[in-house]
Amino acid sequence: MASSPIDTSKEMKVERYNSYIRRLNSTKLIVASSKLLFRVTLLVALILVFFFIINYPPFTSSENSNPHHHNIHTTTHNLLSSSFYGGGAAWEKQVRHSSTPRRVNGLSVLVTGAAGFVGSHCSMALKKRGDGVLGIDNFNSYYDPSLKRGRQKLLAQHEVFIVEGDINDAKLLSKLFDIVPFTHILHLAAQAGVRYAMKNPLSYVQSNIAGFVNLLETVKLANPQPAIVWASSSSVYGLNTNVPFTESHRTDQPASLYAATKKAGEEIAHTYNHIYGLSLTALRFFTVYGPWGRPDMAYFFFTKDMVQGKPINVYVTQDDKEVARDFTYIDDIVKGCLGSLDTAEKSTGSGGKKKGPAQLRVYNLGNTSPVSVNKLVTILENLLNVKAKKNVIKMPRNGDVPFTHANITLAKKDFGYKPTTDLSSGLMKFVKWYVRYYGIQSKDLDSSNDHSQD
Repeated sequence: MASSPIDTSKEMKVERYNSYIRRLNSTKLIVASSKLLFRVTLLVALILVFFFIINYPPFTSSENSNPHHHNIHTTTHNLLSSSFYGGGAAWEKQVRHSSTPRRVNGLSVLVTGAAGFVGSHCSMALKKRGDGVLGIDNFNSYYDPSLKRGRQKLLAQHEVFIVEGDINDAKLLSKLFDIVPFTHILHLAAQAGVRYAMKNPLSYVQSNIAGFVNLLETVKLANPQPAIVWASSSSVYGLNTNVPFTESHRTDQPASLYAATKKAGEEIAHTYNHIYGLSLTALRFFTVYGPWGRPDMAYFFFTKDMVQGKPINVYVTQDDKEVARDFTYIDDIVKGCLGSLDTAEKSTGSGGKKKGPAQLRVYNLGNTSPVSVNKLVTILENLLNVKAKKNVIKMPRNGDVPFTHANITLAKKDFGYKPTTDLSSGLMKFVKWYVRYYGIQSKDLDSSNDHSQD
């Protein structure tokens, strides 16, 4: 009897099923591997972007950047970046080298706002006489940062190193104080400008109050505690009508938020002097001007607009009186700052504990010769050989005051402060710098003069 054929259908089905399972598992493995590779790649990309954002700020101009966004970025950048570049041996070497005095009994000064107008000039003067100088600046975009970078480059040529950081960064400040036994602090970092407070009020609180307190909190713990000289402002006199303005006059009627934050700074200084024994000297600057100045100041933007043949707004008071300012040339202000540093007594505290009464001072630094804005414009017209196109308008109620006049008797008595530069001489030096820095040609001035008389 013939045997029946072997039935292989079941074996074939099993084999096909096993083959399907193998293919399915292989596909799942490939998909899982692809997902893992994608996630790893994405994570690496995010890390690279994160580090790039930390170390390279966005390229935005002061005209189109949102100040609130900028402040957020600046704070993030400095809080994070300090932990990255702040620990390097090369960075610490730069910090030590810059802050080491080159003369016997020289000062070791931390200058906040060192890339600013007054800060850069003071840093240069201190370095040239042999003091150690270390700067700190956040290079914000309140005005064109390229001007601050230009000052930074100039200071670097004289071996002054500026740490790019924010005075609100407590960790960075603590690290600097761990590295350097500063003898003095020249605190000039601030949110400046009266009118800008109406656009971005919180920036004044963040810098002029919170930043100042953060600095004082760091200084109080230092051993030894350095003496502090810091920039207040003539704006604290506010609605005061007694002239000339004297340090003993009332300052409880600020006319702007900027003035209020500077007045708050003076009260905060009194508190830290009283509780912690910090030696503090406040300097009330009166309308500082000169080369490398601030573009938001009238003499600066008047010059810019006049060169370009644009009209300028000249303010008068609500009752049609001329507006006048006690314009003070930068070199005179620098002498006052250095005189204050040289006569500042040591702080009396240590490690946050007061051991005795400490020095607390307030001085006016002005020129004592108020000049009307119309006179300022006339001087610029002669220097630029350009006729200004003036729009005479009422002063808006934005915090500006119509008149400032400094009494400098106290500063003269205590450290020999004596301004020597009148407005004509000072503006001549400014215009020479302006023309050279911005590459203005004489033909440009001639063409703008023709345009201004159309």
